[in-house]
Amino acid sequence: MIGLLALHLVAAAGAPALTRLLDRRAFVVLALVPAASFLWLLPRTLDVTDGGAPVVERWSWIPSLGVDVDLVLDPLTAIMSLVVTAVGALVLLYCGWYFRHGDPEIWRFSGVLTAFAGAMLGLVLSDNMYVLFVFWELTTVLSYLLIGHNPERRANRRAAMNALLVTTFGGLSMLVGLFVLHAQTGTPRLSEVVADPPSGPAVTAAVALLLVGALSKSALAPFHFWLPGAMAAPTPVSAYLHAAAMVKAGVFLVLLMAPAFADTPGWRPVLLTLGIVTMIIGGLRALRQHDIKLLLAYGTVSQLGFLVAVAGAGTRAAAFAGLSLVLGHALFKSTLFLVVGVVDRSVGTRDLRELTGLARSLPVLFVATVLAAASMAGLPPLLGFTTKEAALAAFVDLGDDAGIGAWGTLALAGLVVGSVLTVAYTARFVWGTFGTKQVATPTLNPPGAMFQASPVVLSVLGLVAGFAGGALTPRIESYSDVFAEGAHAPVLTLWHGFTPALWLSVVVVVGGLALWLLRRPVARLQTTLVERLHLPDAERSYHWIVRGVDRASIEVTGFTQRGSLPLYLGIVLVVLVVVPGTAAVRAWGTPDVSVGDGSTFGPDDALRVATVALVCAAALLTVRSRRRLRAVLLLGVTGYGTALLFVLHGAPDLALTQVLVETFALVTFVLVLRRFTPFFSDRPFTVTRRVRIAIGATAGIAVGAYAVVAANARTASPIGRAFEGPAYEFGGGENIVNITLVDIRVWDTFGELAVLVVAATGIASLIFLITDRAQSHRETRRARPGPSDERQGWLPGAVALEDVRRSVVFEVVARAVFPVLMIFSVDLMFTGHYTPGGGFAGGLVAGLALAVRYLAGGRRELDAAAPVDAGVVLGSGLAVAALSGIVPVLVGANTFQSGVFDIPVPLLGDVHVVTSVAFDVGVYLVVVGLALDVLRSLGGGIDRHGEQGHTDSGLSEECTSTPSRGGAPA
Repeated sequence: MIGLLALHLVAAAGAPALTRLLDRRAFVVLALVPAASFLWLLPRTLDVTDGGAPVVERWSWIPSLGVDVDLVLDPLTAIMSLVVTAVGALVLLYCGWYFRHGDPEIWRFSGVLTAFAGAMLGLVLSDNMYVLFVFWELTTVLSYLLIGHNPERRANRRAAMNALLVTTFGGLSMLVGLFVLHAQTGTPRLSEVVADPPSGPAVTAAVALLLVGALSKSALAPFHFWLPGAMAAPTPVSAYLHAAAMVKAGVFLVLLMAPAFADTPGWRPVLLTLGIVTMIIGGLRALRQHDIKLLLAYGTVSQLGFLVAVAGAGTRAAAFAGLSLVLGHALFKSTLFLVVGVVDRSVGTRDLRELTGLARSLPVLFVATVLAAASMAGLPPLLGFTTKEAALAAFVDLGDDAGIGAWGTLALAGLVVGSVLTVAYTARFVWGTFGTKQVATPTLNPPGAMFQASPVVLSVLGLVAGFAGGALTPRIESYSDVFAEGAHAPVLTLWHGFTPALWLSVVVVVGGLALWLLRRPVARLQTTLVERLHLPDAERSYHWIVRGVDRASIEVTGFTQRGSLPLYLGIVLVVLVVVPGTAAVRAWGTPDVSVGDGSTFGPDDALRVATVALVCAAALLTVRSRRRLRAVLLLGVTGYGTALLFVLHGAPDLALTQVLVETFALVTFVLVLRRFTPFFSDRPFTVTRRVRIAIGATAGIAVGAYAVVAANARTASPIGRAFEGPAYEFGGGENIVNITLVDIRVWDTFGELAVLVVAATGIASLIFLITDRAQSHRETRRARPGPSDERQGWLPGAVALEDVRRSVVFEVVARAVFPVLMIFSVDLMFTGHYTPGGGFAGGLVAGLALAVRYLAGGRRELDAAAPVDAGVVLGSGLAVAALSGIVPVLVGANTFQSGVFDIPVPLLGDVHVVTSVAFDVGVYLVVVGLALDVLRSLGGGIDRHGEQGHTDSGLSEECTSTPSRGGAPA
């Protein structure tokens, strides 16, 4: 079964390429995937529904959390999987003729629809509650993409967003319920939960949350409004998602949980009430529609209410009827939606007031429609008749079987009323689509045989299944037998005898046809009632809530987000001081926290104190400084002072990295400051600035106190002490810091690499919203001087600079230092496993080397030194790092697992090689790419804009006018 899901995934991934090769006929190939799944599932379904043991597959997914991909094929999931795959295959086949030749959007649609088929199959096969939730939300996201297939249409965007918000709300509610169930049962496997259900108030709340998810997914009141809006999607989406797949997920969840929780307080009242109310509301709304697709949409809402009410009744007969109805509804409703698609493509309209004479023009399609419509109305000899008879019979005995007395009779009356409406809107659909009216005959583009094949096949299956009740009954009973016996044994048959269910069916058909014949006065009555009673509208209520939430968010944002960065930072720092500070004050001086170890004050301590004093003084002078460059240099002093503290505490790796980062940051600041005036502003030293300084100083003191308290309150041995052995034995090196980064905590480092790539891309995007980041070095390659150019000098790119900006000494030094720095950077990268260094430090040294070339020769010299796109370097680095994790898996090891080899090399002896060095190479390339992006955007890009006479429109007024020195003391 896992293979079936993987097959769908592969097909979805390859669908865009397939559509480019075969155009719309690619859907025919894609239809083979669910078709093959159906053929694989069919014999196993016959076995498990004939008393065979369920088929179980388990694949370890997240062992540390105990989450496995548990898939099970039992009677319920087997029948549901056949529905999902069979209808999915026919709908994909139908798409091959539904879409027009050369449709530019089918490459995306084909992949998403195939992925949805796989996600829905995974949903019905899941036995792990968290895997079920993953597939549940996958169907939500994929349905959002399918409904919004045409994003240019406002109707599509709005319908897709409505469906996403409603079903996501239900999905999150369901997830909370699953959490509670897991906590109460101790197992995430649904089969074990159903076999031994818990009880209690927490379980009741969990079941209620599960029902919220089921009701929102199956579009029951008050969530029913999203389904009609989703008709903006292409017709194949409606035929699959809204007839046989997505909306059935909620019904499936009810059928899955009913054996365990049908007697839970609130289960029957909620499902019976909302199911019947939805059935009646959907039927009434369907009678008012002129768009035949929208008519079917409200009919689907009505039928879903019917399904949930029957499936949730919680008796053996009702469970039998519920699963039977799911099968019948999938066949007839898919057929009717596909018929609408054929009519729409052939005539160009779905308005039943404009359709006439199609019964003669499309006789095959008309017969298929009559069969499907008769099944929906519950007429013999269709499957819809036998399933509706089973449902009515179950509700005749519901009061006794479920012990709810007269409420069972009331529920039966509700079903009869809803079924009368079903017959009425079914007649409206058939007459409106194929009847002859006194209107102009529309132009017909005759559909091909293959275009009509899918609805014909589905309608014939509904007819055949009506006569196959004897064969279907024991299969469906294999699911319903888990319930206690009721007043009668359920069965699918065309003749039960003269039973109450039969007479109720007669009442339903006669009443429905009478309602259709009186459609004009009924329509006037509906209009009058709607206008006078002002009944609540679920969709309007939903939009009112959404607008209210939006408005509230705007008000809250306006109150809290004042557009002042100092205010935001001040609030954060105040909270940082007050909340943890209270606990630190209470812990200070307690027996659990002893500050100091009683040792004497030595020379190292004096140096530490002096360094801290220097850092504090530099920080204070930084906030006092009015001159930008002076503030940057003082800020650098704080960074270099921190590096010295690392050295004094025996952390050379941290000190080296801190020095390199501080140096590169200093260069970056200097590059940016060229576009600013020398002074911050001419405003006086106000009270507000003093408050900011006080908050900053207090936060610094608080953080220092937290560090002291945390360090002296330690009760366990530091985890780093346990790294020494594994670092050497498994990491193959002696530098614990670097091995921790590229081996022990490699996943953290890989995530940080991805963030670094995003940050570098963001920098370039902020500086160049239009200009390509690769444009600069391409221009340099085109303008590179030839070997005979007498103006080359020490640095080829420096010839473009004005003489006043050139320094021969600097150029000579840069030419001499650059190769040394690059070699040193590579050495740091490769020796980081044994000595201080690593890919990050090496990349920073290489970035500083490039900065030297830029400062000496300008942007053209930078491009001459690194004639490559920074994005390519960033992407290559991330790819190399990823490959270093993937390759071990391909050879049977764990992801990112290091391999240690001693390779004999002539003259050199055994060379110690660790494969995690490849990850360090990726880190090196990412950092070099980041440095290139910074230098090209904040350096070369600003230079080029200056050469072209541009000014930075984003600078504030104070940055474009130089204040008087008297008003801005340094």
